[in-house]
Amino acid sequence: MTKPRVVMHLAWGFWLGLLTAGVLFLIVLLWGAAVVSLIEGPTGAAWQAWVYAATVPLGPVVVIWTARRLAARQRARLVRIGVEVEAARTSYGRQILFHLYAIAVDVPAGLLVVEPRTGRRVAELDARVGRALLGPSRAETLTRRVATLARSRDEIIEATDAERRRIERDLHDGVQQRLVSMAMNLGMARATLPESPEREAIDAAHDEAVAALAELRDFVRGLHPAVLDARGLDAAISGIAARAPLPVRVTVDVEPRCAPGIEGVAYFVVSEALANVAKHASATSAGVTLTRSQDRLIIDITDDGRGGAVITSDSGLAKRAAGVDGTLTVTSPPGGPTSIVVELPCA
Repeated sequence: MTKPRVVMHLAWGFWLGLLTAGVLFLIVLLWGAAVVSLIEGPTGAAWQAWVYAATVPLGPVVVIWTARRLAARQRARLVRIGVEVEAARTSYGRQILFHLYAIAVDVPAGLLVVEPRTGRRVAELDARVGRALLGPSRAETLTRRVATLARSRDEIIEATDAERRRIERDLHDGVQQRLVSMAMNLGMARATLPESPEREAIDAAHDEAVAALAELRDFVRGLHPAVLDARGLDAAISGIAARAPLPVRVTVDVEPRCAPGIEGVAYFVVSEALANVAKHASATSAGVTLTRSQDRLIIDITDDGRGGAVITSDSGLAKRAAGVDGTLTVTSPPGGPTSIVVELPCA
């Protein structure tokens, strides 16, 4: 920092320090006089007693308001030397501590107009103390960071969900329609040809086209089920249950509907949980219940299998729930039954 800037910085600090000292001293003096007058008993007109009584509770409020305004001036001074200090919302006590520091350090330094090397040190000290006392506390910084990360995560989830929908639409309107048309043409060609090597080749091609179409439909359904957007969780979960290799009871009572991203998470949680039941539980039946309790979506998946299920924090189910600030609880004693309860925020 050049000498003129150091001198300007110290001079500004000197005047702000004097202003702070004068204003705070005057406020404290008037407040103290009002307190003493009330304790000793006011003299003179009766209205003076009311003035004193009103001054006593207003004193701290005025001090806080003044400290906040003066802190804004001090931040502006620090910005002039390249120090960015974010405004804090509630750290009034720390702001007052900075004002006391400014009165004890900046006023003498500005009054003496110290030489450049010492002036730079005072400016560096101002920067460190300003960040510590005029800026947000560590707790407030962490709170802001968490809020920022939460917003970023929500935006990523929304963008990912929108991209899945776009891919689903493109596959449905493009590749799937071409496969359907090809399978129909091959079917008609097979019906008109007599038995021959060419007929066998067309039969094989038709069977491959039908199989590819079925795989594509399963893939599209795995990206984002169209029925979920059109008819909601009840129809979508009922579709999962209908395709399951064991009987599944479905109860859905979710009104009003949750956010689309949350409904998508719920759909895939149920789909993955029922797939695990079919593979590992040796169950004869299962049940899925979805209810809404205020701003929470509660998913309860049960089965009458052999129990002993363990779901780790790095499993797909746990990651899906944690990705939207949800919780997952598993109750699965040996011999069963097993209950998986997932709670998701509806917003």
